[in-house]
Amino acid sequence: MQDSIINRRNFIAATGATALATEVKSAEGDKKDLGSKPIRVGIISASIRGKTQKTNGHTWHFAQGFHPQVNLAAVKKHLSAGPIELFEKYFRNQDIHFARLPFNNTKISAIYDADPASAAAFAEGFPGVEVARSLDELVKNSDAIWLGDASGYGDDHFELLAPCLQAGLPTFCDKPIGETVLGTKKILDFALKNKAPLMSSSLFRHQWGTEEALRMKKSGEFGPLQYVIASQAGGWSLPSWHVYGQHPVWMVMTLCGSGVDAVNMYARENTCRALITYKDRMPGEVWYGRPDMSKFYCHTSASFTKKTYAWTPAIEDHYWLGHHYQISRMADVFLEMVRTRVEPVPHQEILEVTAIIHAAAKSLNEKSRLVNLEEVMG
Repeated sequence: MQDSIINRRNFIAATGATALATEVKSAEGDKKDLGSKPIRVGIISASIRGKTQKTNGHTWHFAQGFHPQVNLAAVKKHLSAGPIELFEKYFRNQDIHFARLPFNNTKISAIYDADPASAAAFAEGFPGVEVARSLDELVKNSDAIWLGDASGYGDDHFELLAPCLQAGLPTFCDKPIGETVLGTKKILDFALKNKAPLMSSSLFRHQWGTEEALRMKKSGEFGPLQYVIASQAGGWSLPSWHVYGQHPVWMVMTLCGSGVDAVNMYARENTCRALITYKDRMPGEVWYGRPDMSKFYCHTSASFTKKTYAWTPAIEDHYWLGHHYQISRMADVFLEMVRTRVEPVPHQEILEVTAIIHAAAKSLNEKSRLVNLEEVMG
């Protein structure tokens, strides 16, 4: 068993991973000194309409970098062939670690899942992780919270997060953060009331190409941003729009910003196109169900007046390497929020993404008319 456990001490010795600071600011602005103790990240696995996600990739994959050890024998026991390969070739490969992984001075303290068997399987995969019998127990033993939801609708997120936010813990909430606009607003307002730093976004926000496009926009070297097309593979359906449509919508929001005026959407067969418009700037477009992107899952182009920059998640045409990068970056941004208590994503952007999803669905049901965001804001 010991041969199948990858130890952080050996990993860091081999890779020289950069250490993270351990001091974080409180909600009031004072500093809470965690000393030399690792930052304890508590994990929550959300459900899909009450059905557990037994091997939730947004906990197993997205949070793995927080823990010093992985039990590969348990990974092989509980996960399928694809995820096993990800752990062996990428997540815990000492030659592909971006000088950061696993993160220094962090650990997963406990896992909460409504299904104890699923929680026990996760704990087996990460030695030393406890199975929390309740959310209160999880909060008691955590410095920060990561809620992972691979394919759910967000209908259970507030109930799962309320004890964590009430305790003021820095919290990551997977998309869709709330199933409805009012549900999203409820979570945002509760976090603000309890001065709990909150982060929510799509993985697409953390791609290398997205970061580069934002650098280009900030520099002004290529002129103003004129148009964004965020496309995604996979067959479109209205139910899937509410879950996976979040990704390309988040891409438009990340590049163009909040302040959306209106949205329309047209769908045919397994493809949809949505136009996201602003009163004071050029629009962005979502193309969900793009047929030529199965290899890379998504593709984005950002057109400036002097240059069009286009990218996929891949690094040097290698999708899984790029996927590994965007996962590590999202986790790293979360840890920065834990340390500083500064939220990386504005609440207005989070709220508008949910509103865009619902405005587009309303448009589709009303002959693809432009639906003002205020119509669905509640």
